[in-house]
Amino acid sequence: MLAELVAPGQVVPAEPFPNGISRYAIGGLLVGLGAVVIYLGTGIAAGASTFLESTLSYVSDQSRFKQYRASRDWRVVFTLGIILGAAVYAVVWQGGTWTTDVQPWRLLIGGVLVGIGTRVGKGCTSGHGVCGVGSASRTSIVGVITFLTVAIVTAQLVAALGVSP
Repeated sequence: MLAELVAPGQVVPAEPFPNGISRYAIGGLLVGLGAVVIYLGTGIAAGASTFLESTLSYVSDQSRFKQYRASRDWRVVFTLGIILGAAVYAVVWQGGTWTTDVQPWRLLIGGVLVGIGTRVGKGCTSGHGVCGVGSASRTSIVGVITFLTVAIVTAQLVAALGVSP
């Protein structure tokens, strides 16, 4: 079907959902359901970027961490659920393994940059992208547009430079 839409000599684009769309649809529904359950149960929008600060509130008396004391227990459960969900996915659909061609040092640098970005942007994709946009927050909509634009430009630049995993 894609080949019919491409002129002779052009490269055929990759199939957007080579394994079908059901996994993505089910995942999206579960993420949305999780956000709703957390909001109904706590009155707080779900977001993973505050996990580190809420975890540090167990061991630090600094004032910036005190605000998380009331919500830190469910935030730990929330984050463990993200990790467990990835593990279940790996077992069920990937034969128990998770592999990547990305070099470990690049994963580390990427993780540090994402961590810095979530602090500068005052939230992460789950907080802004799922809960913020879902509640029509202008700040979150601008944030999502900004980090998607930066991600797309960065990916295109890296690809143009010929950098591979």
